[in-house]
Amino acid sequence: MAPITEFTLTRLETRKDALGTTRLRHSQDAGDLAPGEVLMRIDRVSLTTNNITYAAFGDAMMKYWSFFPTDDANWGHMPAWGFADVLQSQVPGVEVGERFYGYFPIASHLRMTPVRVTPRGFYDGAPHRAELVSAYNQYMRCSQDAGYQPSLENYQMLVRPLFITSFMLADFLQDNDFFGASQVVVSSASSKTAYGTAFCLEERQRHRLIALTSQRNRGFVENLGCYDQVIGYDGLQALPAETPTLYVDFSGDDALRARIHHHFGDALVYDCYAGSAQKTAFLEDSTLPGPKPLLYFAPVQIRKRNADWGPQEVNRRFNEAQGRFIRDVSAPGNRWMRMVEHQGFEAARSLIGRLHDGQTDPKEANVVRLA
Repeated sequence: MAPITEFTLTRLETRKDALGTTRLRHSQDAGDLAPGEVLMRIDRVSLTTNNITYAAFGDAMMKYWSFFPTDDANWGHMPAWGFADVLQSQVPGVEVGERFYGYFPIASHLRMTPVRVTPRGFYDGAPHRAELVSAYNQYMRCSQDAGYQPSLENYQMLVRPLFITSFMLADFLQDNDFFGASQVVVSSASSKTAYGTAFCLEERQRHRLIALTSQRNRGFVENLGCYDQVIGYDGLQALPAETPTLYVDFSGDDALRARIHHHFGDALVYDCYAGSAQKTAFLEDSTLPGPKPLLYFAPVQIRKRNADWGPQEVNRRFNEAQGRFIRDVSAPGNRWMRMVEHQGFEAARSLIGRLHDGQTDPKEANVVRLA
């Protein structure tokens, strides 16, 4: 393949204080690479409420805005999981035409600086990413990925980043014996990360799993069959207040959290904040009764299990569980999700707005082809 010369770089940027507001920016790139660089063409990405969560915590501890910085402090580059192909390479071991899975901006192209190149893939060694969470800097070579199937790319890029959160959250709860709770209350139970967690907890024994959801989504959640009980948000008071309870929060709704804390009081043993699409501020200080809400962060549990089991065993267990889940969600007529493929940057802009406003069908799974 001939070297790439000048090309148009298209980037979708998000207003940091209004996450449903986006803009497209176009610029010309000379296409020449320095030694140690590669140029990737981003083919497709998945977009879920999880991407809004990345943006919501963009300037907090996770520093998601820092992965793909812009030249405007008010606008950020929302990251997304997807697939990209090598268009040009000045890096031995990274060949033109190879396909990689990883964390990309919503953009047409990305210059990268691969380091720690192995048959499995590489890490982006760009200086501005050196202090960021390592797990998000890793790019997997599709030809060497045991979990990769070309026909299931859409499901892999949509499920994998959500399911690693679900898988490790379920493991975190089990690893801590559910903090002594006998029931787990899950808000925004229709979200893919929430019901992925429920899927991973299917072999739990004495712990009841209770779904909190809106009336609009109640039928969908009941049909999933992965929760022991499904109630609307207005039915919270019907739950026995004396039962030791663990709250897993995917809503970020402060008013709902207050209701949970006041209803269960001392019976609330743990408040686990797993993220939110609508809340754009970090957890606020609270004088609520019961435990202080604590943020769950999957890489922390991954590091623990890497030490406990070794990375190979962690990957084996994850790939096994993810494989079972993808088989279920990709089966025709399944109860979990319906895949919808969108085309182009304008479609991505519209979808981000609907995700931010909570206007998507919970059964809808969305991917965008950018190329």
